[in-house]
Amino acid sequence: MNRPIATIAAWLGFPPFIALIIVIATGTLRPWEGLLCLFGCMVWSIGAGAILARDLRRFGASLAGESGGDFHLVTPGLAQLAERARQTIDAERRSRQTIATDASTSQSLLERLPDALFQFEGPPGMRRVVWRNPAAANAYGTEESALLRHPALRTALQAAEGTNEPIRTTVSLAAPIPRDLDATVIRTDSSDRSAPLYLLLTDRTRERGLERMRADFVANASHELRTPLTSLIGFIETLQGPALGDAEALPRFLTIMGEQAARMQRIIADLLSLSRIEMTEHQPPAEMVDIVPLLRQVAAFMEPILRDGRTSIKLDLMDEMPSIRGDAGQLTQVFGNLIDNAVKYSALKHGKGGGAVTLTTVVTPTPQYAAPGILISVADDGPGIAREHLPRLTERFYRADKGRSRAIGGTGLGLAIVKHVVSRHRGRLTIESVEGEGTTCHVWLPLIGETNRAAPDRPRPKGREG
Repeated sequence: MNRPIATIAAWLGFPPFIALIIVIATGTLRPWEGLLCLFGCMVWSIGAGAILARDLRRFGASLAGESGGDFHLVTPGLAQLAERARQTIDAERRSRQTIATDASTSQSLLERLPDALFQFEGPPGMRRVVWRNPAAANAYGTEESALLRHPALRTALQAAEGTNEPIRTTVSLAAPIPRDLDATVIRTDSSDRSAPLYLLLTDRTRERGLERMRADFVANASHELRTPLTSLIGFIETLQGPALGDAEALPRFLTIMGEQAARMQRIIADLLSLSRIEMTEHQPPAEMVDIVPLLRQVAAFMEPILRDGRTSIKLDLMDEMPSIRGDAGQLTQVFGNLIDNAVKYSALKHGKGGGAVTLTTVVTPTPQYAAPGILISVADDGPGIAREHLPRLTERFYRADKGRSRAIGGTGLGLAIVKHVVSRHRGRLTIESVEGEGTTCHVWLPLIGETNRAAPDRPRPKGREG
């Protein structure tokens, strides 16, 4: 006999069996009548046990969801109990599914959030990051540990443990590039100081940079455009007055006016270029760049300038170099500016012929640069720059020799552009120069995974103005 049926039959038949034994023992029933009753009790117990065991199996299958919606139970009340239990379980399953769906939706939303989000857990005063969304990993990466040690953030995290209100603060980062952040810290459970904390960081660098850019552009443009505008106005007034109808003065004046207009055009173009670069300086490039083909392409682009200056260029480039993360367009502008400067300053010493420019590449670490990366150097054999001018060479419109710089068509913005592009690439720009011997500009760019590290300091370089 099936064990569940036998067990149920025993439980059902045991009480009446004991009662019949007592009745037979007292003589109330004759032995054959008692045996007949015992046999009937056994048959009833087995039959009832089989029916109840079947109903219990169907009841269990119904609760487990293994049976269809239509099932028949003979045991009184068990069908109603099974239906109510199944409805309760179905409601619980739907509730759990809804909760799981909501949790998945919330997690997906947090992961797609464009702002950086960090989750902290642990006892008060000993919090650690247990999760961050992709925006945080992409924006800060290896800079995360230094960022989270910022005094303003640590103060905000501590303050959030003692209040139910969100804690807001601003954070200004100076390295590896300047950033302005708005930080908000929220505790998830107002009644538990140990509840997880969430830190939301919103990058305001672009907005605040736009404000500074507008102010700087107006100030720089008004300062630098004043001289060529004054010159143009002066010549126009001369041509309208004393030189009116002077056939000899007209070509000479028009040539000077054209040069001043071209200078204004270069200044405005460089200012706009510098402003665009500053707007993206806080966002490191994501594309991969092979530096050697890029340098060869830049050298090819510069052939007309080299030919006009009768200057030769020597390419000392390694055949195989690792790729770096970079913006090919901005790097082209960097090395184009450096080569253009080198050609112009070589011409100051050698005149129209005899100058030489050297472009070299080296993979670091080296004795001078301990961090893994690529070092690109542009050297000329021009007159060099005095030591006292070196600290300010990358400032906007700074010129070691204003007359000489304007004579060769410089705007004073070339090295400022180079500095900001290199900064966006988390690199370093250093300039070495010896008066009478020439100038060398070094651009160090980190390899992948080293964007948070800087090239070690070199001796204070000597350089050229932009």
